[in-house]
Amino acid sequence: HVLGICGGYQMLGRSVADPQGIEGPPSTVEGLGLLAVDTVLEGDKVLVEVAGLADGVPFKGYEMHVGRTSGAARPLLELAGHDGGHDQGAVSGRIAGCYIHGLLTDDRQRRHWLEKLGSPASGLDYEADVDATLDRLADHIEQHLDCDRLLALAREK
Repeated sequence: HVLGICGGYQMLGRSVADPQGIEGPPSTVEGLGLLAVDTVLEGDKVLVEVAGLADGVPFKGYEMHVGRTSGAARPLLELAGHDGGHDQGAVSGRIAGCYIHGLLTDDRQRRHWLEKLGSPASGLDYEADVDATLDRLADHIEQHLDCDRLLALAREK
């Protein structure tokens, strides 16, 4: 199984075209051809929080990319939206791709993907784990650095 996210999704398609030279000299490069999609880099960067369904399982994440990807591939996700939502991504057999960052940090989606792969989910609560890690880091910094002195130095002209 392969899941490409963002640039990985683009590379799984048939081609990536950059006619305006957004990412370098104007060119078109061949993709791996594993998904029936083509990407054209154009326009402004998309940066938006999204929510939707993948295989009927809810998720939250965000899109951050330049360009549009289109083709005849079966969509991977259904995004919710004020416009009634739309399909996103592509899937063909064991190959899938989408623009959704954070898809696998969503506990429900990660468990779903692991179950599809026949692997038991760990029960990890991603947000709680991140919060606990940041709390430990903050405690370590507070214990080992003179934060008041660092702030005073930063304020000096």
